[in-house]
Amino acid sequence: MTTVVVPFAGTEGKTRLDASRGTRRDLSLAMLADVLAATVVVGRTLVVTGDADGPTLAADAGAEAVADPGGGQGAAVAAALELAGAGQVLVVNADVPCAVPADLRALLAAIPAHGLALVEALDGTTNALGLSAGDIFRPLYGPDSASRFRALPVETVAVAVPNLAEVERLQLRCGPRTQAVLSALSAGIAP
Repeated sequence: MTTVVVPFAGTEGKTRLDASRGTRRDLSLAMLADVLAATVVVGRTLVVTGDADGPTLAADAGAEAVADPGGGQGAAVAAALELAGAGQVLVVNADVPCAVPADLRALLAAIPAHGLALVEALDGTTNALGLSAGDIFRPLYGPDSASRFRALPVETVAVAVPNLAEVERLQLRCGPRTQAVLSALSAGIAP
């Protein structure tokens, strides 16, 4: 059985976006909802969050909420992996709202028998991981994390999945919730 882990830092994220706190909140929740619409189709989905709105949104989407232990994205993913059980695991960032189930299945198909597949962001960080088993994971997130994941002593493949790229590049391909918030932002109105 496949488990999908979605770490969600919360509605205080997207601080690089020049927008009000409320707009950033709306965008963060919309992106999470669009990501979950894709992940729940592929497997059991665990949303790791300390955000007050995260558990409700997870439950509404058919996912399970896991309490974020603090300590960053690596610690959040590790907390979910303790509950994942055996089988392949996908780790999908909450801010890739263009993802559709076919993208996640492509990442699953790319996972080596005893290794990992990764989708690298333009800035060298990691947008998604596919793990043959949860015990392969190491908390290596942050600047240049893709290089650190590639250096693990397991077979690693880089996968090009355009819909798992940054939202700024793929705005017109985003899920409907994210599109609505981005359209309102572009129009200069509150979503």
